[in-house]
Amino acid sequence: MTGLAALTGLVLFGALCPSMAAAQSAVGAQATGLHISDGRLLEGNGNDFVMRGVNHAHTWYPGETQSLADVKALGANTVRVVLSDGHRWSENSPEDVAAVVGRCKANRLICVLEVHDTTGYGEDAAAGTLDHAADYWIGLKDVLAGQEDYVVVNIGNEPWGNTDPAGWTGPTIAAVEKLRAAGFQHTIMVDAPNWGQDWQGVMRATARSVYDADPTGNLIFSIHMYSVYDTAQEITDYLNAFVDAGLPILIGEFGGPADQWGDPDEDTMMATAEQLDLGYLAWSWSGNTDPVLDLALDFDPSRLSSWGERIFHGADGIAQTAEEATVYGGGDPGDTEAPTAPGAPTASAVTDTSVTLGWAASTDDTGVRGYDVVRVAGGAETGVAASTGTTATVTGLTAGTAYTFAVYARDAAGNRSARSATVDVTTDEGGTPGAACSVGYRVVGEWPGGFQGEIAVRNTGTVAIAPWTLAFAFTDGQTITHMWGGTATQNAGAVSVAPASYTATIPPGSTVTLGFTAGKGAANTAPAAFRLNGSDCARA
Repeated sequence: MTGLAALTGLVLFGALCPSMAAAQSAVGAQATGLHISDGRLLEGNGNDFVMRGVNHAHTWYPGETQSLADVKALGANTVRVVLSDGHRWSENSPEDVAAVVGRCKANRLICVLEVHDTTGYGEDAAAGTLDHAADYWIGLKDVLAGQEDYVVVNIGNEPWGNTDPAGWTGPTIAAVEKLRAAGFQHTIMVDAPNWGQDWQGVMRATARSVYDADPTGNLIFSIHMYSVYDTAQEITDYLNAFVDAGLPILIGEFGGPADQWGDPDEDTMMATAEQLDLGYLAWSWSGNTDPVLDLALDFDPSRLSSWGERIFHGADGIAQTAEEATVYGGGDPGDTEAPTAPGAPTASAVTDTSVTLGWAASTDDTGVRGYDVVRVAGGAETGVAASTGTTATVTGLTAGTAYTFAVYARDAAGNRSARSATVDVTTDEGGTPGAACSVGYRVVGEWPGGFQGEIAVRNTGTVAIAPWTLAFAFTDGQTITHMWGGTATQNAGAVSVAPASYTATIPPGSTVTLGFTAGKGAANTAPAAFRLNGSDCARA
């Protein structure tokens, strides 16, 4: 998982030099497979490829091989796979890496392979060097040769901490040159220092020199956006600086849930990536030490967290924006025919905060890929949901409010239909409904005088739950000291939890996870019962 260090402020970033070197552009344009040309990531046939996917912690969960199929089924076109070069964790063997690449290809995914052992070098004493990572890649050359259409080599994850981040530039250049000297033709991805977040602007200031050191010009920069990027200005300034300079960039990791360092602005990250046609890869599928960043709970694709719902089904999310790589037969660049308009939507299951819409399917000469639901207000449109089928549930609405919705269809090439007819919906006046729910409670770890706990709240009903309040009681004097995913109010043993902004809605069949630390005495009995919006929840 990404390492984050306490940050005391942002430093103004350095300026980038203009326009890409013409010689490198020419080399990149002639490259086999995925390559860079004029600041863009292209496929071998010249199709512009925009990564939309997630990170998956393969090296720590090597048995979770179904995850790649699950990620693909939710619409992703790319997966970034965590590997180890053996410096810090058990080395992923050539046979294992070959199997990972094979599974990516079987599931029609572009595979970004990264060495995680470099995370936080210079600040984390356990971290390995980029040079060691480069040697690992060279040892995999026979496995990766010929996979340039399908594989991007991310040399090392977050390969410098906050200690002397200027030291990042030289080793990064050296690692790139070492791989090129060994004959690698793949697109190479390089992560920023400052635990990937570049809050001191070293990568931004030296990106041109790093790019120019690659004789093929086949290199893409990766920024990781977490709590440093909590305002729209910081996000748009950083990404536009690279685009304006003609330098390729993507958001190689990002988070949305707030943590002790801040609250990332994931909405702006995703919207800006879509506006600029830049890739993004969300952290991470499942298995985080702190599950607040799990997109799927316990690697179960049917149990997306609120973070997972946001990434896969929210505005500018994967289902709405991802296009399959044409190397797998998707997104024919020659397809210019748009789908027919969907049928007029109809509304059902209207509550005070949500509505389910259904519509007649569109038709297309090569096949409809998905549908985008928009809210129409005064001539403006706002994306509110996406679906691969002919129904979608719109959540987060205001009680007693009139809304107008419409639907667009899109095909694999990105052609968009004309807008459907509209439907007018007025949400119920509301009140706080009861809830159909189950709750799982567990102690993650204990120490003298304290412990860390986790509460997984699942909506077992058929309509979204929003807003919500969770109530329970401790019987042994436990006292919550910090909570993520919600805000706890405690009176003696009685605890009431209100959601955070990113957990405020629990869609049908989905789970939100709350984590907390607490003080305790000798005993630590689990709460006997949980009530959500006044309704008793089953124990999971």
